[in-house]
Amino acid sequence: MKIDMKQPILDKNDAIARELRERFAEHHVYVVDLLASPGSGKTSTILSTIDALRDEFNIAVIEGDIASSVDAEKIKAQGIAAVQINTGGACHLESAMIKRAIDVLDLERLDLIIVENVGNLVCPTDFDLGENAKVMILSVPEGDDKPLKYPGVFQVSEAVILNKVDTMPVFNFNQEAFEESVNQLNPQAPIFPLSATTGEGLEAWTSWLAERIRKA
Repeated sequence: MKIDMKQPILDKNDAIARELRERFAEHHVYVVDLLASPGSGKTSTILSTIDALRDEFNIAVIEGDIASSVDAEKIKAQGIAAVQINTGGACHLESAMIKRAIDVLDLERLDLIIVENVGNLVCPTDFDLGENAKVMILSVPEGDDKPLKYPGVFQVSEAVILNKVDTMPVFNFNQEAFEESVNQLNPQAPIFPLSATTGEGLEAWTSWLAERIRKA
């Protein structure tokens, strides 16, 4: 007899996620779950996004890491509320972790919560956090073949950020092939080529996000 241990875990996770989604909707808070590999530039993208949107929206960040609070400290240094979640080895965040994190945030005063999930292209795709959108970040140095190797993360994402485009001349990255692969997997997801460090292409991404925050 085969016992499926995964489904009960997901069922419990999804039940909490539904509660969170209702809570976020009640307070008109838009929540983005950022998925990416380590080193893709999640934190730099978050910082650039905050810089572009902070004049209009109140923002908080939930940082997910196996260990340390390095990224959360970077966010706090910009005057933005940040909650650190250390998973102690788990390769993804779960809705119960998010529920504990938002208990220390004032949802009444927030418009946007950015969740920086644990750096992984597989585990986080299955776990609903009550977010409005999952957004995937791929950096140019990782290669244009990632949609073929990790299709799931591209399929669940409502938008895809191609980060570090300023390094394109240095790496053998076929942007046309990458975008074609993403479009085959998820034709509804817009692709935003940008450089979080130089600001190139950032406006298209932040405008897309701002439009959705206003509708929350």
